[in-house]
Amino acid sequence: MGLFSTRNDALLAGLRGHLRSLPSTAAEDDLLVQQLSRVKLALLGEASHGTHEFYAERAALSQRLVREHGFNAIVVEADWPDAWRVNRYIRGASDDPDAAAALSGFERFPTWMWRNTEVRDFVEWLREHNRGLAPSQQVGFYGMDLYSLYTSIRAVLDYLDRVDPEAAQRARSRYACFDHFAEDSQAYGYAASFGMKSSCEDEVIQQLRDMNRRAADLLAGSTEDRAAMFYAQQNARLVRNAEEYYRTMFHGRVSSWNLRDSHMVETLQALEKHLAASGHRARMVVWAHNSHLGDASATEMGDIGEWNVGQLARDRWGSEAMLVGFSTHRGTVTAASEWDGTAERKRVRPGLEGSYEDLFHHVGEQRFWLPLRGNAALGELLQERRLQRAIGVIYLPKSERMSHYFHTRLPDQFDAMIHVDETRAVEPLVPEPEWHAGEPAETYPSGL
Repeated sequence: MGLFSTRNDALLAGLRGHLRSLPSTAAEDDLLVQQLSRVKLALLGEASHGTHEFYAERAALSQRLVREHGFNAIVVEADWPDAWRVNRYIRGASDDPDAAAALSGFERFPTWMWRNTEVRDFVEWLREHNRGLAPSQQVGFYGMDLYSLYTSIRAVLDYLDRVDPEAAQRARSRYACFDHFAEDSQAYGYAASFGMKSSCEDEVIQQLRDMNRRAADLLAGSTEDRAAMFYAQQNARLVRNAEEYYRTMFHGRVSSWNLRDSHMVETLQALEKHLAASGHRARMVVWAHNSHLGDASATEMGDIGEWNVGQLARDRWGSEAMLVGFSTHRGTVTAASEWDGTAERKRVRPGLEGSYEDLFHHVGEQRFWLPLRGNAALGELLQERRLQRAIGVIYLPKSERMSHYFHTRLPDQFDAMIHVDETRAVEPLVPEPEWHAGEPAETYPSGL
């Protein structure tokens, strides 16, 4: 009879007794919004980087938190310089004519992750919300990832060229250490990692120290001057952390993953301090993948020594951080078949038997959420470790079990879980022909 035989009727009945059905979006559920409104850090995940409903749900929740509860920062799994361009646009401080133009800085693969119709519409909403507000009252848009090594170097130099040409020359001399790699961060990391070239570690640390001293001297500056300094300072911090990340990535996944997520949390802490300097309590909505925002200590990631933003956020902010995960059973997703590949509209296979996705599908609701925080009875129901799916920017259905599933204890991983049973692919602002075509129909099982 399969997994969901008579012995699982009690589990399904128990889940139905705890879930909160969602006729439309999660943002219309006042209990969920109320729980999020009490925290400083609302971490909103996603089970893929290419699902329309995950973006739409996060946008709707963020709008309520900004509009009704004073959240003043949206922080996303994106590079700092590209997100700062969007930040300037929503504050009315850029020449970009619209949100699509402001998002055009996201040129690195995967472009659809932030250049899609849902993010475009959300960015326009943020700009309209900010219209007429004083800078200290406006909501900001920030990136917390560290892949922009060379872009961030240019940003530091551009800032110093404007305010202190002599300091710019010193920075240029230090960053020249990276000049022989054609702006290929991985080539630098490989050469430095295996002794083919001396690392640039000392140079980037010296430059960050200089920027930190400069920032301390500007504490009494104007709002605009402090914002420009903060942007440059964070770019210098990113260069320092990215240098270590690329130098470490060839020695194993664990150390480079931990460096990346530690950088993300450092960015959140820096934003908290920067926003508080304006006289307002920093309250942030974070958008990133479940694999970053669900507590790693409750998953296979923790078993091998990896930590992530969710775990570190709980360590740093405790109950002031709320971790919200997302899941889906089937549908379509925007993803590539290989790194740097084109965006395709792929079919998402039904959740594997025994997985959380499969369990939630058998509940029989198209859209619901589970209030896990402080819910001992629900935690008892879900105490068994199960498989959970994670689709990133690449989706490989033929090796789905090995490529996209890992074990986790859901009640320890998240404070809430939003499930949308059937979902569709997010639409890129510039769709590739492969995206429009989609995939041909497939019959299950494959017969191989």
